[in-house]
Amino acid sequence: MEFQEVEGVRRTVEWQTLALAVFIYGLWFAATYFWRALPWPALVALGGVCVAWHMSLQHEIIHNHPTRWRRLNRALGSWPLAIWLPFEIYRITHLQHHNDVRLTDPLEDPESYYFTSAQWRALGPLGQAIARAQSTLLGRLILGPAWAMARFWAGEAALIGRGNWRHASIAVRHFIQCALVLAWVVGVCGMPFWLYFWAFAYVGTSLALIRSFAEHRAEAEVERRTAVVESSWLLGPLFLFNNLHVVHHLRASLPWYEIPRWYRLNRAAVLARNGGLVYRSYFDVARRYLLTPHHVPVHPAQSAPSEAGVPIVTIVLPIAAASAVYAGEAVDHLKA
Repeated sequence: MEFQEVEGVRRTVEWQTLALAVFIYGLWFAATYFWRALPWPALVALGGVCVAWHMSLQHEIIHNHPTRWRRLNRALGSWPLAIWLPFEIYRITHLQHHNDVRLTDPLEDPESYYFTSAQWRALGPLGQAIARAQSTLLGRLILGPAWAMARFWAGEAALIGRGNWRHASIAVRHFIQCALVLAWVVGVCGMPFWLYFWAFAYVGTSLALIRSFAEHRAEAEVERRTAVVESSWLLGPLFLFNNLHVVHHLRASLPWYEIPRWYRLNRAAVLARNGGLVYRSYFDVARRYLLTPHHVPVHPAQSAPSEAGVPIVTIVLPIAAASAVYAGEAVDHLKA
């Protein structure tokens, strides 16, 4: 299947993305500094948008934007405005997620919301109830951030406790950056930590989870595991057009501002490739799955089939061990 490509040469600096980064950080600084002047609904909405947009920017930076200098890119995107997620772990796990042959695999895809049977049993009744609730959009919005944060740090604690110094050093750098962020928020702006956590970090993570909620599903054919959400005039820019998620998996190096054009040029071929897995908008996603499960939590094949249709991984790990190995499998980017 052939696609039409967007003509153009990769620039040394993608000024659109650099300008967007300046705008996002500027909006965040303004929202935190003038928080007392904002009505509560406006503060929560603005705080959530700042953090969710910044997480989309981090996702863009993971894929080597907006410059050719990785250290500069990381310096631009590593600041933990969401507090809970270290950029370096997000980078590692998200790039692992881009192994499309393993998409949705509960053992090899760190961003999968599926479980093996053994993992499911290890969750216990309460964990299973929470996982079932998160298979609905409403459950993902309300419970998803707490689930992602708790499971991520449980996995990190297990790794560090076993002497993984790489993750320990990442955690130390992350805590230093968090201290600097909170020095501004709490020390300079006088915002209580609890308010920042709920109005910015939690709401922002919840908004980010809207994108990842229906972007993948377990299918035997690799090409049919990734969805498209069209006509997203508000959330599309917030997610830097990763609502057109098939495009991102097909052309991960494509900058965010070229994704809509590439999709328009190749819409028919893309939908033929993914079996027509398309939603008209996020309202369409909500209409279908607000209270109805998007998927059954236990992966139908225990792990995702390979291109030959045979699972690559046959070892079933308990959920605690799987969390420790992947240290952040609950992150949605996370996402994408």
